[in-house]
Amino acid sequence: MTISPARRLTATLYGYAFLDDFVLLYPVYALLFADSGLTVWQISSLFALWSVTGVLLEIPSGAWADAVSRRLLLWVGPLLTAAGFTLWVLVPSYWAFALGFVLWGIKGALGSGALEALVYEELDRLGAAGRYGRVMGRARAAGLVGVMAAMGLAGPVFAFGGYPVVGVASVLACLLTAVVATRFPEHRAADSGATSGEGWVRPLRAGLAEARGDRSVRAALLLVPAVTAVWGALDEYTPLLVRDTGVAENAVSHWLLLIWAGATVGGLLAGPAQRLGRGGFAGILAGSALALAAGAGARTPAGIGLVALAFCGFQLASVLADARLQESIAGTGRATLTSVAGVGTDLATVAVFGAYAVVGSATSHATAFALSAVPYLLVALTVAAGRRGTAGRSAARTSDATARP
Repeated sequence: MTISPARRLTATLYGYAFLDDFVLLYPVYALLFADSGLTVWQISSLFALWSVTGVLLEIPSGAWADAVSRRLLLWVGPLLTAAGFTLWVLVPSYWAFALGFVLWGIKGALGSGALEALVYEELDRLGAAGRYGRVMGRARAAGLVGVMAAMGLAGPVFAFGGYPVVGVASVLACLLTAVVATRFPEHRAADSGATSGEGWVRPLRAGLAEARGDRSVRAALLLVPAVTAVWGALDEYTPLLVRDTGVAENAVSHWLLLIWAGATVGGLLAGPAQRLGRGGFAGILAGSALALAAGAGARTPAGIGLVALAFCGFQLASVLADARLQESIAGTGRATLTSVAGVGTDLATVAVFGAYAVVGSATSHATAFALSAVPYLLVALTVAAGRRGTAGRSAARTSDATARP
């Protein structure tokens, strides 16, 4: 039976997304650090090193993805993570953990921009660019299913063999991710500048020039971090929010699964939601913000259902913002510009971490979550105002055309 090119692309993407997040070390690596004797400050410094690595390499790696094979970067990245996890298990120490996080950060930078650019351009080649939002939404959902599966299996596997077995399983998942990545179709020729003295500088200049010259690209670049950063940072604090509602410690993970199920549904809704205009997009953000504020403010387990609904809307809005960015890019610097949006998201996320630390320390996790709804309401108002402005300009142009003899 012959597999269609579109089916091969999507099957590879969904498998890649699932395996990339099916890492059993995710739920327990903080415990591994603590059990290896690291202090809270040392653990925090590892997270900071991870973030800084990604920020510094995000844009150069995006330009590199525009200059060479994007598929190459997608299968090399998981091999770096596998090497880092191997170090963690074999020589559990601060410097091994630090090197592992640097390798993990490099992997994230290599894939960010390259994946979105490859998928969009392959769909465009098949005449199916309009399906990008639906396809990437399902890929995000597949990744979240991988996270939830890892959360469910980490406990039994850890009980069976401890950190070594959990580490081996994580390394195998990374190796399988690399194998699947080699199956991505790629019909784009590498930039000839990659073999010249300019290297990746040419696509970097081309991408930034497009951003400077196209207002719609600039708006899309700003929208991605505005939508993605806050809820992406809040994700790290959801266990604390759930525990403060009074549920038993052993039930916290069950409520977290509810939140992630909401985010998974949000990814699956991206296809139908692509038909929504600016008004619908603003409505999603505003409704999700209100659900977040109400759910967190309730301070009860039932309120976590509203938080799950909010995460559903935020995930949906994140996919739609990415799709809008890809549709606005017309030049050759697609991966570069996607990486620029990624850097914006990373920097905004760090800012959210700082703001949360201040508010959460002075008040409570519930209050910090509720106040985090405010930025989304502001973004929703900005998007809605932009819609009215666009409508007004269109009406003015129509009026002028009618008035001309």
